Amino acid sequence: MKTIGLIGGMSWESSLEYYRIINETAKELLGELHSAKSIMYTFDFDEIEILQREGKWKELSERVTEIALKLEHAGADMIIICTNTTHIVADEVQKNITIPLIHIADSTAKKIIELSMKKVGLLGTKFTMEKPFYKERLAEKYDLDVIIPKENDRQIIHDIIYKELVLGQIKSTSKQQILKMIEYLKANGAEGIILGCTEIPLLIKQEDVDIHLFDTTMIHARSAVYYAINDE
Repeated sequence: MKTIGLIGGMSWESSLEYYRIINETAKELLGELHSAKSIMYTFDFDEIEILQREGKWKELSERVTEIALKLEHAGADMIIICTNTTHIVADEVQKNITIPLIHIADSTAKKIIELSMKKVGLLGTKFTMEKPFYKERLAEKYDLDVIIPKENDRQIIHDIIYKELVLGQIKSTSKQQILKMIEYLKANGAEGIILGCTEIPLLIKQEDVDIHLFDTTMIHARSAVYYAINDE
C-alpha cells in the first residue's frame, strides 16, 4: 500500500471527513483490521482564507508547494489537497514535486462520465464556481458542460461556506437556500450536481434531492485509496 500525503486544514472539518473516509475505504477494500498509510499536514485555515480573499494566489501556491515537498520527503507516494478551492494552485504544485497529485476535478469527472452525464451544475466557493481552474478543466479535458448558479446566489453560497460551514455551523435556512440553487441548476438542464466544496456535504445529502449529487469529498478520498492500493 502506498502512503497518502494529505494537505488539510482548509477547513479541518472537511479534513476530518477525508481521514474518516480514507480509512473506512481501506477497511472496506482490504479487510477489517486494515487502515490507510497516510501523512497529514494541516494548515491554519485563517492564514489560507486571507490569501484567498486577497487574491494572493502566488503566495498560496508557494505555501502549498512547500508542504507538498515536505510530505514527499517524509515518504508520501502521492498528494491530495483536501479542498476544492485550493486546487487553483494544483498544477503549479504538481510541477514542483515528483510524486502524483490526485486532482479532485479529475476524480469527480470520471464519476460523472461513468454515469454518462454531459451537463452538470457546480456549487462551491465563488473562486471554484467563477475561476477557470475547475470549470475549464472539466470542459477541456472531459468535454463536460458545467453551469453555475446566478451571481447573487454565488455570493450567498460563498458566505454560507466561509461564515458557517467552515465554523461547523449547520443551519436549516442555509440548507433551503442551497436546495433552491440546485432546483435552478436542474431546471437549466443539469443532470447532476457537483458539490464542489468539501464542506457542502456537511449540509446537503443525497436524500435531500432527486438529482444525483457528486460528493467531491467522498469521491476524492476514495480515489486516493484506490490509487494507493491499485495504482488507478
